Amino acid sequence: MSVRPKKHLGQHFLTDLNIAQNIAGALTGVDYQDVLEVGPGMGVLTQYLLQTKHTIHAIEVDNESVDYLNTNFPKLEPNLIFGDFLKCNLAKDFPSPLAIIGNFPYNISSQILFKTIENRKQIPEFVGMFQKEVAERICEPPGSKAYGILSVLTQSFYDAEYLFNVNRFVFDPPPKVASAVLRLRRKETIDLNCDERLYFRVVKTAFQQRRKTLRNSLKTFSLSTNLKEDTIFGQRPEQLGVSDFVRITNLIAHDAI
Repeated sequence: MSVRPKKHLGQHFLTDLNIAQNIAGALTGVDYQDVLEVGPGMGVLTQYLLQTKHTIHAIEVDNESVDYLNTNFPKLEPNLIFGDFLKCNLAKDFPSPLAIIGNFPYNISSQILFKTIENRKQIPEFVGMFQKEVAERICEPPGSKAYGILSVLTQSFYDAEYLFNVNRFVFDPPPKVASAVLRLRRKETIDLNCDERLYFRVVKTAFQQRRKTLRNSLKTFSLSTNLKEDTIFGQRPEQLGVSDFVRITNLIAHDAI
């Protein structure tokens, strides 16, 4: 019995066992015991996770894959959830610290990352396969065209490591793009010292018009004349790091009082 990859679910099953073993080996095991694999498919990564010291959970939205996993990995069955990771309540379902790992469908990989960021107090580590271009963007430092919303929001709370590239021909079916694996380790200090909801708005708004200076791209925040004269608003978003965006958020919050 095997599982047919489904295009509407973005399934590309990894076939290279060495890469699967390397992904599982990227977990450090620091600050958690539980690991949640997102989208295990036919279990090529799962088999190596089950050999680790961790308590392995998995969540899978494809019922055919669930049947396959229950048959071939009976050890996983008590911790296998038939459901959508993006809709699950992590705090309720997993009260203990939790690492996230997976070969993510590219069409929802950014959403998986944003859900991780939202639940960062519970998730000290994250290891995942992304489209190469997206992985590069997540890890990119300020100053380049690839640096953007994903870069800033991820690096606000996690240290991002680009681990290795993955050739597209080690998947069934092969995707049209190359892939890469990265690891995120949560920073010790994850409180930004600003209104975080406003911070997210500022970052997203700034990069929606990334070619403009912040003075122009952040017009929707009704900046006062005095505030707009601050030199930081004369820069473009890709020039600024996390601490700069924190400062901008605090300036806007104070300006609104």
